[in-house]
Amino acid sequence: MARVDHGIRCACSGALLCMMLLLASSPHGDNTPVDALTVLSWGGAYERAQQRALFAPFTEVTGIPVEVHQYDGDIAELRRAVAEGKVPWDLIDMTRSQAKSACAEQLLEPLSPDLPAPAPDGTPTERDFIDGALNRCSITHSVFATVVAYRRDAFPGRRPTEIADLFDQQRFPGPRALQRTPAVNLEWALLSYGVPREEIYRLLSTHRGLSLAFERVDSLENLHWWEAGDTPVRLLADNEVVMASGYNGRFFDAMINRDLPIDILWDGQVQEHETWAVPRHAAHPDIARDFIRFATSSERQAALARLIPYGPSRRSATLQVTHHPDSGVDMRLHIPTHPLNAEHAITKDDDWYARSHARIADYFRKALLDERKDSEAW
Repeated sequence: MARVDHGIRCACSGALLCMMLLLASSPHGDNTPVDALTVLSWGGAYERAQQRALFAPFTEVTGIPVEVHQYDGDIAELRRAVAEGKVPWDLIDMTRSQAKSACAEQLLEPLSPDLPAPAPDGTPTERDFIDGALNRCSITHSVFATVVAYRRDAFPGRRPTEIADLFDQQRFPGPRALQRTPAVNLEWALLSYGVPREEIYRLLSTHRGLSLAFERVDSLENLHWWEAGDTPVRLLADNEVVMASGYNGRFFDAMINRDLPIDILWDGQVQEHETWAVPRHAAHPDIARDFIRFATSSERQAALARLIPYGPSRRSATLQVTHHPDSGVDMRLHIPTHPLNAEHAITKDDDWYARSHARIADYFRKALLDERKDSEAW
């Protein structure tokens, strides 16, 4: 593992930096040099923000390079790699629902809830993190949202204001784009009927609820299905659709950095936890844990949220979120957990999806895609 001169570095650095230097040089069983910490992440604006806020600072502190691979969230490749005992990644950035599923399949290493450091003021870790952030095999680092964005120039008079407008192609005509998955689409479909948020998953557990939801989604005309996270922005930019679901951070990047004429519809946003997880058979699991401790510090979480608007999982970090370092935009107004944005938010029920995923996915294929005989069939 990389070695550094503690005396010189600690003399000019803060307490967190000193802590990380000690972590970087402490023995973890295998003391062989580390070529790189290999991270599996999501690419795009999100990865660029991670490079600035997390990866480059970690390398500066430890001397360990971070090599980033990209994926679309599917754990099938992880399942194969673990089965073969040849896992090419040390750390995976994954949603909490993915992490719970992978943990249940014993694809991930356990993580101690004491792994993250206490808050700067000494507040214990479990009190500083939001509810549900510390799990058996994953630790939440931020909260993102799947939202709907629309082109402002498509609706010069009346603008969409509620999630029901996604399904109203009479008042708001034009093609839509939705992610090729039942998740989020089902919640929005029931919300459009006026179903209360607290009743969504209970109703989706019934055949009637699923039928109503699929019927609503199937009613959309000229619907484009997307898989890659950058596709919704491209479809909106190319004017191929007027409304699209997608991740709030990518839409923010398109609005601020590319000046794309779109707005985010926060009503009905579905919030999810984004987590760090260590796969089984990782080559450097202890260094991955060192990175998690570094990246989940209040300072690093706030640094990330100042670059891309995802809500920190630590209360102490949320207090440190201010303006984007380049554009000067007040990032607090763009994170999904801000009170103005979260008023009508839904928190994705990971446990419900873990229990129901196979059944719902099969229903989704049969009820929608097969029936449409779409050229982009499942």
